[in-house]
Amino acid sequence: MADEMRNILYQSIYELMKEDERIVVVGPDFNKPNGLIGLKDTFPERLVNVGIAEQNMAGIGAGLAAQGLIPFIHTFSAFASRRICDQVAISICYAESNVKIIGTEPGIMAELNGGTHIALEDIGVLRSIPNIRIMDPADGIELRQMVAYAAKTEGPVYIRMTRREVPDIHDQDYIFEAGKADLLREGKDVGILASGSMMVYEALAAAETLASRGIEAEVLNIHTIKPIDADAIVRTAKKTRLLVTAENHNILGGLRSAVAEVVTEQYPVRILPIGIKDIKGEVGKLDYLKKQFGLTADDIVAAVEKGFNS
Repeated sequence: MADEMRNILYQSIYELMKEDERIVVVGPDFNKPNGLIGLKDTFPERLVNVGIAEQNMAGIGAGLAAQGLIPFIHTFSAFASRRICDQVAISICYAESNVKIIGTEPGIMAELNGGTHIALEDIGVLRSIPNIRIMDPADGIELRQMVAYAAKTEGPVYIRMTRREVPDIHDQDYIFEAGKADLLREGKDVGILASGSMMVYEALAAAETLASRGIEAEVLNIHTIKPIDADAIVRTAKKTRLLVTAENHNILGGLRSAVAEVVTEQYPVRILPIGIKDIKGEVGKLDYLKKQFGLTADDIVAAVEKGFNS
């Protein structure tokens, strides 16, 4: 059974800290019960608790990187993007600091934490800043390799991820390649381009339903939003009649926007967006929110069938 994504994150960082003494973790309020507390026993001098002060967290991370360390700064996606935007732009990206940013519970996954924690625009906020890589893992297998990649790659990296348990999409022999989309299912009628654990799962479920109705959907896991795999997108666009983007994010500024930038330059094709339709978020349980904002497999199926009939 798949483990919780947060446990995989902490286990991955723990293994990296054993291998490389330069890796440190900076975050707000480690006193709450979570996996980072376990790291205190082994690496007490390599955890920096800044309290509820995320902007300081980013600045401290940049300072540690300037001294040759590899800091992972870690908080909710809303605070890892909107709240620290200026520090990311100047202290981290402009300064080319080797800082890794982990943003948890993006999009609607903050559920009942309240409006302050809902991050529908984190990709859009950070994607417009030069010199940052942006990634959204589909499962824990991918996350583990993504974290290792971030630690070993020079420069700023932002990983957005849920903390909860998600089903494995990949086999254990999967090899993550940054900037290279994963072809999860081949098809000739429609291309579904999805990012993140929630929407990749829904995209695959939608493809199964569409197949039963005679529509063959190609499914791409776009785990790297920046730099995006333009070649894979164009290949799928050329094979299919239309594209659907599926993201747990505002349809402005995120995956849909990145895909549109590619196809308008290289191979114009119709794109139907599944995502938050540029409206504010809402507090509620995840199943309710997915239906409320049209982020289910059924919504993807309906969009494809509507696209084919219009």
